[in-house]
Parts: sequence; C-alpha cells; structure tokens
Amino acid sequence: MNLFDLTGKTAIVTGGAVGLGGGMALGLAKAGADVAIVTSRDKTREVHNQIEAMGRKAHTIVADLSDESKLPQVINETLEVFGKIDILVNNSGIIRRTPAADHSAKDWHDVINLNLNSVFFLCQLAGREMIKQGSGKIINIASMLSYQGGINVPGYTAAKHGVAGITKALANEWAGKGINVNAIAPGYMSTDNTAALRADENRNKAILERIPAGRWGTTEDLQGPVIFLASAASDYMSGHVLDVDGGWMSR
Repeated sequence: MNLFDLTGKTAIVTGGAVGLGGGMALGLAKAGADVAIVTSRDKTREVHNQIEAMGRKAHTIVADLSDESKLPQVINETLEVFGKIDILVNNSGIIRRTPAADHSAKDWHDVINLNLNSVFFLCQLAGREMIKQGSGKIINIASMLSYQGGINVPGYTAAKHGVAGITKALANEWAGKGINVNAIAPGYMSTDNTAALRADENRNKAILERIPAGRWGTTEDLQGPVIFLASAASDYMSGHVLDVDGGWMSR
C-alpha cells in the first residue's frame, strides 16, 4: 500500500493559483488528488492547466476570502463540482510591512481578516462536512512568525501565531472524529511576499547566513510535506506545526 497515494481525494487549496499555494496544489495533484483552486483574482490558469495535464480534475473558484460572506461559496462550489471535501489547505495570505507605531487600522484588519479569520471559518465550514463523512485532513499554513515577532509586521505576526493556536484547538476537538488538523510553517521562501526582503542586500545576507541549508525555500519544497499531511501516512498526527525551514529554527 502506498501511504502517500491521494487518488480519489478532493482537495481545496486557497491561494492555489500561484506561489506556495500553486506548488502545493501541484504536489497534491501529483499524488493523485483532484483540486479546487481558490484565488482572489482569476489572473492565471497555469496551475489549473498543469493539474488537468496530469489527468486530474481541477476547478478554479474566484472568491475574496477576506469577505466572510464569500466563504460558504468555496465549500458549496467544491461540493457541487466534486461531491466531497477530503483535504483543506488554508494558504491564502497577505503581509503589510509598516513599523508598529505607524501600522494603520486598515492594514491590521486586512491582514487579520484574510490570514486568521478566513482560516478559522473555512476550517469550520469544511470541518462540518468532514465530521459528516468521518474523515478529513486540514492543513493550515503557519510561519516562522508563528514563533517569532518579526520586524514591522505586527498584524502578520499576530495572525500567524493565531493560526498555530487554531490548529491545536481544532485538533483537540476533531482528532477523535477522524479529522487530522495540522500546520506547515514555511521558513524564508522565495515568493512575492518576500520580494522586498530578498531585494534588500543586507537583510537577504543576514537571512541566508542563518539558514543552515544556505538558500531560500522554493514552492517545490512544500510538496512533500503537504502530501504527507494530506495522506494516510500522517493519520496519527494531530495539532502539529511542521517546520519546513532549511534548519532556520535550529539556529
């Protein structure tokens, strides 16, 4: 038996059209899953098309996840197209870099609404369906800033600490119902969110010097971990935050 086989499973990946979400959506499809890709703007179908080219089914859902009223659409549309939800990957997020003394209320609320509130409410909506079927895998995307304070990102740090907490709280309630709730905490990854850091010669150098692997992470680096947490290989893991960081947390 292949413990990592996801054939016949349906996954939702928020922010799944680009970046880390796109990489994870492709990884799940490579393992056999059909994928509902949630994106705020229907700007690219590259990941969608790549999944279909593998012989898997893909469906793109355009929804603003910072608007709580739009969240049921994600669940309902997935059920209409695929008939079930086996895996939820909560990946969508934004970052606003402003010193705490100048951090606007709008920046705070924008980040919290998307990075924290939508995570809980999508977990809740998908969790209800998973409880009915007696099984499911929820994977929330945390961060190194689920542990650390960061610089100039108070809203993002608060949200990512909250994501780790939600993961543990839901695991306590749902592990006995056949639902595994875990999280992945990516390290410093080469994405749009970190473009400013990588462009800053001093910050980039300081970050790389602390990463034992000596490089920024890539979208492919999350494929193995997300397949593991979505598959039968992790059936006895609940409430765990898995660091995928090139060794950052060990320094």
